[in-house]
Amino acid sequence: MKTLRAALALPVVALAAMSTAVPANAAPAQQTPTITWAPCAQDATVDCGKLVLPINWDNPGDGTFTLALARRKAKVPSERIGSLVFDPGGPGGPGVATLLASPDMFSPQLMDRFDVIGFDPRGVGQSQAVKCDSSVLGQAPTDAPDTPKGYADAVAFRKKLVDDCRKVSGPLIDHVDNISVVKDIDAIRAGLGEKKLTYYGVSYGTLMGQQYAEMFPDHVRALALDSNMDHSQNTTGFLATEAQTDEDAFQEFVKWCDRDATCVLHGQDVNALFNQLYARAQAGTLVDPNSGRPITPDQLSDFPVGYLYGPAWQYLAQDLKALADGKPAFGPKADTQVPVYFPFAFCSDWKFDLPNAASVAAQRRIDNRIAPTLRISGIGWGAATGCIGTTKVANPQHPYRVHGTPPILIVGGKHDPATPYAWSVGAASQIRNSTLLTYDGWGHGQYFKSPCVVDATDQYLISGKMPARGTHCPAVPPDTTGFAGQHSPLPATGF
Repeated sequence: MKTLRAALALPVVALAAMSTAVPANAAPAQQTPTITWAPCAQDATVDCGKLVLPINWDNPGDGTFTLALARRKAKVPSERIGSLVFDPGGPGGPGVATLLASPDMFSPQLMDRFDVIGFDPRGVGQSQAVKCDSSVLGQAPTDAPDTPKGYADAVAFRKKLVDDCRKVSGPLIDHVDNISVVKDIDAIRAGLGEKKLTYYGVSYGTLMGQQYAEMFPDHVRALALDSNMDHSQNTTGFLATEAQTDEDAFQEFVKWCDRDATCVLHGQDVNALFNQLYARAQAGTLVDPNSGRPITPDQLSDFPVGYLYGPAWQYLAQDLKALADGKPAFGPKADTQVPVYFPFAFCSDWKFDLPNAASVAAQRRIDNRIAPTLRISGIGWGAATGCIGTTKVANPQHPYRVHGTPPILIVGGKHDPATPYAWSVGAASQIRNSTLLTYDGWGHGQYFKSPCVVDATDQYLISGKMPARGTHCPAVPPDTTGFAGQHSPLPATGF
């Protein structure tokens, strides 16, 4: 089980480790994607694969890296349709480890008919993971960047971190943007021998699917995009909708506590309790009972989010009470892992207009009005402020330009704590030939919450049949131990 301190850890980097620089290999002038498969050491029923790809697709002569894949073959070969490539989000979710740990990650209908393909995106896991010196990671500033000193510290740390990680990790660190990943996905498609891509992307994996549709519309068979990003959002839109969705998900938890006697805070004013904790954090007197370290206001705002992914309301109530009582807390096994951000990838895909401390403070005031209890979105705020000091954005936001694809399925959840329902609505309104399927319940990653969503998604991926426009799947009351139905492969926090 994770400690309360782990749940409150600041989202700074995807992977902290000491390493030596990774040299680039010379790329061949002409490269035909070829995947080399062999049984995985961890599980011989799964194939592990390697695919050598250019570090820089615009200049293949800059060298290569090796992308890692895993494959679970269709259980009924006579009914096999093809390959289903998936991405669990993050950014930086490791698809190889996810597939190895999840023998039944999709429904039997999909597992019977598709070879399920997971991959570690460039810079992640076994695909030449971006690494940094742990001594530099430990220097992350704790002051919020809404003061001149806090802002200057954030800029200085970002530069120091990028310089160090580039020295440790080599040139790949400058090419982990989503456009590069999308080109990798098309190479995976070709390497699998598929003329058209069948893809399931959840959370940040939806951005990969959306931009694949922009770049390779003729290569699309079916894209099921679950819990969507909206890459047209500007700074205020991104942070405001994130604050709104976190607050909404938290208030759904409050409603549950009010009506369910199994909540350890039943009969109490949960919003008032959180406000009391927030005042203590502002005063510097709120202490993590597991470590004895002070908890900052922004850390407290971020604290509930991981519990809301399942959602795991019972554990959130228990740990809020433990925090108020000054007692050690542990939280759920699945939903309180350390919040992880992949700053090099995320900050390559999003340009945030936060040029100084005053702009950060102004945005905080907007978010505070939208989210009166949580004040900010921990995940959104951490992502945006973690990009302060970024000087180059390879793949900045823009309205979607998707033309000529087959129908695309977009799934959004009404009370998603990470990717707002408004983002799924926005993506569906911009992407031609798409249909929005709405889940009226709670949590992040809707396929894993509702049999109705499972059935509609499966029908689409198997036969191309879309649900009727305007279809809503009813809410499924979450199990008090976490996920309802199948176990989600999503990371506990992140997009």
